[in-house]
Amino acid sequence: MTAYRNDIRNVAIVAHVDHGKTSLVDAMLKQSKVFRDNEQVGELLMDVNPLEREKGITILAKNTALIYRGVKINIIDTPGHADFSGEVERVTSMADGCLLLVDSVEGPMPQTRFVLRRALEKGLKPILIINKIDRDKARVSEVLAQTQDLFLDLATRADQLDFPVLYASAREGTASVDAGTRGTDLTPLFDCILREVPPPAYETGPLQMLVFSLDYDNHKGKLAIGRIFRGGISVHDQVVAISRDGGTTVYRVNEILTYLGLKRLQTESAQAGDIVAISGIKQVNIGDTIASPEQPDALPPIDVLEPTVKMTFGVNASPFAGREGRFCTSRQLRERLYRELETNISLRVQDTGSADVFLVSGRGELHLAILIETMRREGYEFEVSKPEAITRSYNSTILEPVEDLIIDTHEENIGALTEILGKRQATLTDMANDGRGNVHIEYRIPTRGLIGFRSLFLTATRGDGIMNTLLRGYEPWTGEINSSRMGALVAAADGIACTYGLDNAQERGLTFIDPGTPVYEGMVVGLNSRSNDLAVNVCKEKKQTNIRSSTSDIAVRLTPPVRMSLEESLDFINSDELVEITPRTIRLRKRLLTQHQRHRAASPGKQPVT
Repeated sequence: MTAYRNDIRNVAIVAHVDHGKTSLVDAMLKQSKVFRDNEQVGELLMDVNPLEREKGITILAKNTALIYRGVKINIIDTPGHADFSGEVERVTSMADGCLLLVDSVEGPMPQTRFVLRRALEKGLKPILIINKIDRDKARVSEVLAQTQDLFLDLATRADQLDFPVLYASAREGTASVDAGTRGTDLTPLFDCILREVPPPAYETGPLQMLVFSLDYDNHKGKLAIGRIFRGGISVHDQVVAISRDGGTTVYRVNEILTYLGLKRLQTESAQAGDIVAISGIKQVNIGDTIASPEQPDALPPIDVLEPTVKMTFGVNASPFAGREGRFCTSRQLRERLYRELETNISLRVQDTGSADVFLVSGRGELHLAILIETMRREGYEFEVSKPEAITRSYNSTILEPVEDLIIDTHEENIGALTEILGKRQATLTDMANDGRGNVHIEYRIPTRGLIGFRSLFLTATRGDGIMNTLLRGYEPWTGEINSSRMGALVAAADGIACTYGLDNAQERGLTFIDPGTPVYEGMVVGLNSRSNDLAVNVCKEKKQTNIRSSTSDIAVRLTPPVRMSLEESLDFINSDELVEITPRTIRLRKRLLTQHQRHRAASPGKQPVT
C-alpha cells in the first residue's frame, strides 16, 4: 500500500553552469533561519571544495535541508557543467521535484536541456525559476517562451507541461510570481515548493534504501548517503548491503545522521522519505541497496551515461621523478584511481599491458582535469597523456561521440572561428545575429575536434566569447583531424635554464620557463614558430672573454614566459608528449626524452650510425 509523508519535500536544484543554483541555496538557507542571527556564514555555502571556489563552479552534488512552516525541505545542489553531469544522474532519483533555474539573459543553454531531460525522465515535478531578473539586459518574456518550447520538446507526459513559473534574483534573495513585480524575499518560492512538489510516496514494508553518495568521517568511517524508499531504520539495526551483482553482506548500523543547514544531526531513527547518512556499512558503493535482512529486495541501480574521453595515467618516469611528490609508485597510483571509482560513478579505470600505466575514462577534459588537480594537491606524482575520444564499433562501422557546440561571441570573430572549426570536422547548424553585433552560433562537432579547441577559441575571440557543449550521441567517424599546433622547443641537455640560453630560444619561438628553472633533456620548454620540433640548449651560458665590451653590462631582456594551466597543458600537448604532474610543478615533456630516441622512432627503417 502506498502512503505519503506530508512533513517532507525532497527537491533538486538543476541548471546550466553559472545560472545561480548555489546563490539560491545560500539565500534559502539564510532566510529559513537555520543559522543564528549573529553567525557569520559567508557566501557560496555549499561550495566547500577548494577547487569549486577557485573555479567558480559546482563539481559535486551536495545535500542540505531547512524547515519551513513545520515541513522539512531536503535540498540537493547539483553541478551545472556538462563534464559533471554524472553527479546529476546520481542524485535526481532522491528528489520528487526540481527547481529549474534559467538565466534571464542567456536563456536555456545546453546543460539546461540535459538536466531537464533527466528530471522529466525521473518523473520530477518541475518549478521554473527565471533568475537574475535584476540584470540590465534581462529578456524575461523571450526566455520564458524559449523554456516553454524546451518543455514541449522534452516532456514525456502531458502533465509535465503544467508547471509554475517564478521570477527571482538569487543574489538579492527575492522571488515573485509576477514578472513585473520585484519580490521582497523567498516566501513565494517556499510556498510554491510546499504546494507543487509532491510529498514523498513510499510502500509499507521492511527497510529499503538506495545509496546515492558516499562520504568519509575520520571518527565515524565510511558514510552511506541515500534516501529511504520503504520502511524505517534505527541505530543498532541489522541491515543487508546488496551490491549491483546481487551479493549481500550483513552490517549493524552505528549512527544515523540527518541534514539541517550545513550540519549533520544524529537521530535514533529515520523513516521512508528521509535522506540520511548511515555509518557502520563498511563495504558499500553508490547504487547499492541497504535493506532489511527479513526481505532483502534490491532497488534498480543508478543509470549513468558512458564516458566519452580517455587518457592514460602513468608513474612519473622523468629524471625528476620522486623529488616533489609523496605518492609516486604504481601501487599508490592504482589504489588512488580505483578508490575514486567509489564516489565518481561516471569515471572508468582500467589496467593496461604495463603495470605502471592505467587507462582512465571520463565525461570530458575538465572532468579528468579536476581529478588530476585533486590528486596533485593530495601529494601524488604521475604523468598523463593527451585526452582522446572514445569510439565504438557497430556493424563494422566506427562510431565516435558527437557534441553540440554553442558559441556566443561578436560578429568580427566569425571568420577566425569558421576557419578553426572547419579543420575540426565541425558542421554549422544554426546562426543568429541580434542586430547589435552579437552572434549565436551552433555547430555539430566530434568530441575529438573539441580537444585542444578551448585555447584556440580564447585566442580567436580575444576572450570575447562563451562556448558550451552538450553530448549529442554517437555518429559514424568523420575523418582525420590534423593538428594545427606548431612544433615544440625541446630541451637538448640537463641543467638549469639561464638567460643567455633562453634568449637564444626566444629567437625561435615562445618559451614556457624562467631563468633558474631546472630542466632535463626532452622537456618541452617552448613553442617553435615552425611546424617541426626543435632541440634548444636553454642551459647554455655566454662564454667569458678577456675583451671588455661597452655593452657587456647591459642586461638581456627576455619576453615573459607563457604560463599554462593544467587544462591548457592537456589541450596543448600532442600524442608524442606527456604532462608531468607533481604537487609543486606541471611540466611538459616528450615521451621519448633523447633526440636519438625520437630520431629512431621517426625513421624506423634507418639504423643509427655508430
